[in-house]
This record gives sequence, structure tokens and C-alpha cells, in this order.
Amino acid sequence: MMSQVLAIVGPTASGKTTLSILLAKKLCGEIISADSRQIYRFLTIGTAKPTPEDLHRVPHHFIDVLDPDQEYNAAEYGQQARSKIEELLKRGIQPIIVGGSGLYVRAIIDGFFKGPGKDSEIREQLENEAQRFGAEILFEKLKRIDPVSAAKMDASKVRRVVRALEVYYTTGKPISDLHSVQETRAPFEVLQYVLEWERKTLYGRINHRIDEMMEKGLVEEVRELNTRGYFSGLNALNAVGYKETLDFIEGKLTKEEMVRLIKQNSRRFAKRQLTWFRADKRIRWISVNERTNWNEIAEMIQKEFQTAQKNA
Repeated sequence: MMSQVLAIVGPTASGKTTLSILLAKKLCGEIISADSRQIYRFLTIGTAKPTPEDLHRVPHHFIDVLDPDQEYNAAEYGQQARSKIEELLKRGIQPIIVGGSGLYVRAIIDGFFKGPGKDSEIREQLENEAQRFGAEILFEKLKRIDPVSAAKMDASKVRRVVRALEVYYTTGKPISDLHSVQETRAPFEVLQYVLEWERKTLYGRINHRIDEMMEKGLVEEVRELNTRGYFSGLNALNAVGYKETLDFIEGKLTKEEMVRLIKQNSRRFAKRQLTWFRADKRIRWISVNERTNWNEIAEMIQKEFQTAQKNA
């Protein structure tokens, strides 16, 4: 009988944390964070990490485990998350995967295949880096991580360089090393859910969250990151919220422009997340609104999940 694992995935500001805490309490579970930025220390406000109270109520894994200048990728995450999930299952603890990083979720469930598909978020980050710091910066990165591919490329061919880096950041392997290697699927079944909001309402929640981030001190958080020696150019900081704030601190944007761009880019990011998850037909979509009773949603998912466990 194959073990069952629950996953609450979906776009930013959709209520994943609230629901996952309720489910973890009901199922005596622990949370496996699938967020490519919450894994970094000191990135708290801009990543909307669970509160200290939430972290105390339910054990979380893969939050605050890396410094912002440490290299990390989805392939490493997938292997480590699978190991943690299997460890929890052996101890009789229910793992619950929670997050909006689709590639991280895929790394757990499906592993990686030769020639991974386009990852819009990573590609956009690399293209922005090329625009801000020059294509040569990207080519130097490629020479360090994949000298074989770099030797065959023209540094001015930015799209090819970006693709090679994209493959490395998503698989953890140089594109020159990828032949016919294929990882096996996870040794457990994953029941996935997405909370589906009316688009206008979701965008309103995102805008409100950004306003709250400003009030909580996002600018001060980024200044503190600079004080610790973490600046523009780090992959961890090349994310919505942080890159715009860095531009503000560097005098490239006014505060009003910064807030507007964070909201705009966060909405675009949410749209990309929705597109990613809609492509996975295994996911169950649950319609929610501002009047939704979260405890009722948690009870419904709990019943479905426990039925799936019995039928496994």
C-alpha cells in the first residue's frame, strides 16, 4: 500500500498558510514548505513567512535553512524534501506540502526529466539580471558552473546563456551533463488542492498584502540584508518584492513607484502560478471567497484525504 501525502498549493495570498495550519492540527501533521524564497534566512516580510506563532503551533520544514548567498536549486530541494517526507511517514507523522513554487512541488512528486520545460520565474529573473548588470555577468556565471557549455557559446547570445543557466538552476546539473537521466516518481501518492479565488478578489488580497508588508517594514528588512552583506545580484534577492525594494534603496525608483511595481509584479506572478497549476490535471480546485469558513474547508479536505488513505 502506497502512503498518502497531502499538498496545499497555489498562488500567493490565496490562504494556503491558514488552511495548512488547520489541517496539520486535524491530521497531527507537519508542514513541508515548498517555497523557493522562504527557505532563506532574513527574507521574512517579503516572503510572507508563517508567523512565529504558526511555526510554534505546527512544525515546519525548509524554512530559514539557508543564507541568501547560498546556491540552491529545485533538484536539491526535491531530493531533500522526499527524504524528509519518508522520514515523517515512518514516524507516523502526516506530511503536508504547502507552497506556491510549482517547480519545487514537481520536484517532490515527479522528479526531473531531460530538457526541463521553461520556468518563467527563473528565466525572467535571469533576463532582468542581464538588463541590469550586463550579459557578461551571466556568461561568467555559466563559465563557473558549466565551462563545457560556455566554451561552445557566444557570450553575446544572451538567450542561449539564459537557457543554460535556467536548466542548471532548475535541475542542479549543467546542461552539458544532461543526457537521458530521469528520476523516478515519488514513492508516495500526493493529493493536491488549490484554493481558487475570483481573479479580482485575489488581486485585491495581493494588493492588501503588499500594503501590510510596507507597514511591517519591508524596506527596513532589505536595508538590513544590505547591512549583512547581501546585495543585488543574488538569486535569492532577485524576486518580486526584493528587487523593486533594492531599486528604491539604490535611488532608481520612488517609493510610490516601488509599491506600484511590487503590486503589479506580484499579480503577474500569481497569474503565472495559476497557469502552472492549471496544467496539472491531478490537482483538485476548491472555490473560495471572503465568506468562506476555513474550518469547513479543512474538514472537507480531511475527509477526502482520509478516504483516499483507506482506499490506497
